[in-house]
Amino acid sequence: MLLTILRVGDANNKIVDIVRKGLAKAFPDCLCRKSKAIVQPPKEAYNPTRRQYNSSIILSSISKYAIIHGADRVLGITDYDLYVPALNFVFGEAQYPGKAAIISLYRLRPEFTGRPSNITLFKERAVKEAIHEVGHTLGLGHCQNSVCVMYFSNSILDTDRKTSHFCERCNLMISSKL
Repeated sequence: MLLTILRVGDANNKIVDIVRKGLAKAFPDCLCRKSKAIVQPPKEAYNPTRRQYNSSIILSSISKYAIIHGADRVLGITDYDLYVPALNFVFGEAQYPGKAAIISLYRLRPEFTGRPSNITLFKERAVKEAIHEVGHTLGLGHCQNSVCVMYFSNSILDTDRKTSHFCERCNLMISSKL
């Protein structure tokens, strides 16, 4: 499987590299590459009232990128704050199952919640969310195991509690899909 990582807007290049390495470790049978392209979100994705971007609109755009460039999966990484209409925000969204996913780094920084900067924690959060969303593209739903990477993150505390690994059940499901 070819997994392409695509910067959406001005996502930090070093963090994108860290996420690529984390994905390569989580999915060892996949080729994980970083696209040189940087895409901008469609203008209609921005909601000026919320001051956020609708992740579903960006996801549709990323999906087209996957088709055009022959990637099996594309993960978009952005610094924009994302939402879906039913929620205040999302850390990410994915086609379930499908070719495209996106994560936002915006709320993953400890500074967002008033904590001191912690680059190690920030990197861990980004990798967890990336693995989680790619897992959705492969048809995995949310897991009931609170330490499995596929556990639903309702808050950043959930993201911090879970690991970057699949539980045994989810790992078996991933293995059968790859």
